Amino acid sequence: MRTTRRTFVHASLAAAAVALLPASVHAQGPPARRAIPSTGEAVPMVGLGTWITFNVGGDPVLRDECASVMAAFFEAGGRMIDSSPMYGSSQPVIGYGLQKLGRPAMLFSAEKVWTSSTTAGPAQIEQSRRFWGVPKFDLVQVHNLLAWKAHLRTLFEMKAAGALRYVGITTSDGRRHDLFEQIMRNEPIDFVQFSYNAVDREAEQRLLPLASERGIAVIVNRPFRQGALTHRLKDEPLPEWAAELGVSSWAQLLLKFILAHPAVTVAIPATTRVDHVRENLLAAAGPMPDSAMRQRISALVKGL
Repeated sequence: MRTTRRTFVHASLAAAAVALLPASVHAQGPPARRAIPSTGEAVPMVGLGTWITFNVGGDPVLRDECASVMAAFFEAGGRMIDSSPMYGSSQPVIGYGLQKLGRPAMLFSAEKVWTSSTTAGPAQIEQSRRFWGVPKFDLVQVHNLLAWKAHLRTLFEMKAAGALRYVGITTSDGRRHDLFEQIMRNEPIDFVQFSYNAVDREAEQRLLPLASERGIAVIVNRPFRQGALTHRLKDEPLPEWAAELGVSSWAQLLLKFILAHPAVTVAIPATTRVDHVRENLLAAAGPMPDSAMRQRISALVKGL
């Protein structure tokens, strides 16, 4: 990617800003947490996705910008960072940021295995681990159910050997929910990851209730429809009633819609900006919408 004076200045300011978080972040305290059903371990309800945003190659300025986002994320109480071999250079960029930040102990590392080869999974996972520079992953997920039977066997064996802590599966954009539901019912997985937001609500019909029934943690991807929702809403005024939830942006309102569902464990918005990562984490603080308010949020967003 091309380095410009603008990106250099932005990265420099972002790095400097990490040292002193705004008073609003400290006033709110740490983000709310929710328990992983299979163990009871509590994790902050807002994580950090890296699809597209961390795929910056070897550009030193943009790598430092990603490291600044990670620093602000950890400073504000975040833990879960999610990535995949599918995400270009995101894995080594995460590793660079972790090294620069002194490998924060609070990290919850969420990775994926993504290969059609039924035998290449272990080598790919090991390469991902080397990119991150972690002793082992907290969570490894079968990405988009690719060769899922073979990879789940690998992951269950790794978990039994103590080489990872949790096993999961992922999908996005509402794809293959029938197979996803079948695996949820029949395999002893700890996590599922799928798309869910104020507009895309198919997961409410089957996946979210089933996760609750089976005691499976839920990671929500594409909470902003990969930025399409926040972009569409950016020039629209927030409704006056949003003040009841203590939100100051559409991003926070959209995240609160997701986080208020009792089956959701973590949402993982992606961003390239320090101010946005702080804003996202603040969505896990303060009051959450009840069922009626959630319907009101969804209806408003769909109508705009």
